[in-house]
Amino acid sequence: MVALSVANISKAYDGNPALAGVSFAVESGRVLALCGENGAGKSTLIKILAGATPPDAGSIALDGKAVVLRDPRHAIELGIRTVYQELSLLPHLSVAENILLGKMPHRSAKWWVDWPQANELATRELANFGFDRIDARALVSELSVSEQQVVEIAKALVGRPKILILDEPTSVLSARETETLFAKIRELTASGVIVLYVSHRLEEVFEISDEVLVLKDSVKVLTAKTREIDRNGLISAMVGRSLAAIYPNRAARPGPALLECRDLSRAGVFEDVSLTVHAGEIVGMFGLVGSGRTDVARALFGATPATSGEILVDGAPVKMGRPADAIANGVAFVTEDRKRDGLGLDLSVLDNGGLASMDLVSWRGVLNRARQETVVEAKLDELAVRPRGVHRMVRQLSGGNQQKVVLAKWLLLDRTRVFIFDEPTRGVDIATKFEIYRIMADLAATGMAILLISSEMPEALGMSDRLLIMRGGRIVAALDRSELSMERVFALAIGVELDRKTA
Repeated sequence: MVALSVANISKAYDGNPALAGVSFAVESGRVLALCGENGAGKSTLIKILAGATPPDAGSIALDGKAVVLRDPRHAIELGIRTVYQELSLLPHLSVAENILLGKMPHRSAKWWVDWPQANELATRELANFGFDRIDARALVSELSVSEQQVVEIAKALVGRPKILILDEPTSVLSARETETLFAKIRELTASGVIVLYVSHRLEEVFEISDEVLVLKDSVKVLTAKTREIDRNGLISAMVGRSLAAIYPNRAARPGPALLECRDLSRAGVFEDVSLTVHAGEIVGMFGLVGSGRTDVARALFGATPATSGEILVDGAPVKMGRPADAIANGVAFVTEDRKRDGLGLDLSVLDNGGLASMDLVSWRGVLNRARQETVVEAKLDELAVRPRGVHRMVRQLSGGNQQKVVLAKWLLLDRTRVFIFDEPTRGVDIATKFEIYRIMADLAATGMAILLISSEMPEALGMSDRLLIMRGGRIVAALDRSELSMERVFALAIGVELDRKTA
């Protein structure tokens, strides 16, 4: 039985189509994956189905009955719950308060909250989800980002939805947390719930979905049963290029060592880390969550300084006590969480893009705003940031275009010689991944030294000239490209012996 039907949905902003005549239908108990590059129309479609944005044309039917979604509350009443990529939790409230928001249990007097029951209900909900280790009494602000994402999903499940929309739900989850989420999705669909699943991680699309819908340039270009399409076909539908074109063809020509660290340690986090990155080389660093890879990157940039050891740039010892020291020595850092560490979301694209290069467009401490706008806009055009316009708020851009603004910020610095990329393609679409990989390859070709930290094994293997594997705060192996295989890298990352035939 078709439980959700969408017919000829269209939406335009300022005359520019965001969706154009999109139609599809989903049966009860099915997972439909929504795929497409940033700007394809996925977010607009989600907002329409969540009641947050009215369509300009088209219709929606639930269980064969036409509905007009007046607002998000109306959508929730009809059983549609949405978990957006951007967390919507209230950090100053407890986990229980967030999960039960608007549904807090009361004692005899309506204004008297029954806190023991509230905490018990929230704990039970988390346990049903498979996350009983999260304390329902803790403030959300005290949780890790992945735990906050779990609370966000648990909050959506409290209402026992008929349709659950998940937008990039695993972008901050570990592999184990992702497995738990997938188990819950299978449990929900077995009971008849429809799941609309949005993810740039194609391996997840093939693992969890029954059907795939691809949007490109605001129109539907493909609907198919997942088992009837392969990875290459899906990528071609999304961006018009094949899987073979993902990673640029390049031959490393290593020059002198530009970044080194010797016996770098931070008490209780990582210890005795030594590495070298040469000019023209991309050195990857792979490890599971908690291996210490990001902590090493932050120490190399001076964001959280090491407690012992030595860092050298271009052969000379340097002190990395703060990010300004790293920038002064030509080291740039593209952080894993661009919204928290890489961008001022309430500032303009211009302010963000020009943040690190103000001295290049200033004279005696006076900023030449016109000159800055010219320089930043030229770099953003070079990176194809869309939509154009340096005066819009950076939070209005898609994740992929926000990442390009972060790159522009560092590329405008003419003294940069070393780039540290920490999860540079997290939360971006396939087309933007192509662009970021091309940029990295071009930087290496011009003699830059690149340290790439990634939890996506295909990315780490596809881009690295050498790969460092971290486990338990230490580098446990350093492999040349000729030695790389998924089986070997994963075995080293988890600390198990690998059969020689498999290796």
